[in-house]
Amino acid sequence: MKKVLFSLLAMLVIGAGTVEASFPVKKSNKEQTVEATVDADLALVQGEVVADTSDAGGFDSDDWILLALWFFLGGFAAHRWYAKKPVGWNLLFILTLGGLGIWAIVDLIQILTQDFM
Repeated sequence: MKKVLFSLLAMLVIGAGTVEASFPVKKSNKEQTVEATVDADLALVQGEVVADTSDAGGFDSDDWILLALWFFLGGFAAHRWYAKKPVGWNLLFILTLGGLGIWAIVDLIQILTQDFM
């Protein structure tokens, strides 16, 4: 029993040390948004009619897949594995049953607001 507890503690310590280094850096599309806004404003000033071609936040296929994985296999953190979240956090999600449901609800909200990946 002591060996099992020591092994779990060792895995937790090792996993916690590597979690920070594995967070991905998100690139923002602020430059593209600013350029599109400036172009649309300029066209409006010049009296041109401009069709809005920007996507108004519709779900793409990855979002639907994440939502389905969360719903059907959420207890196994399938949606987190699909989104390539850090392994240590995924295992912790499984061991704590999704943070007793709170973490799972936070993940659902992030999926629905398209802020998960």
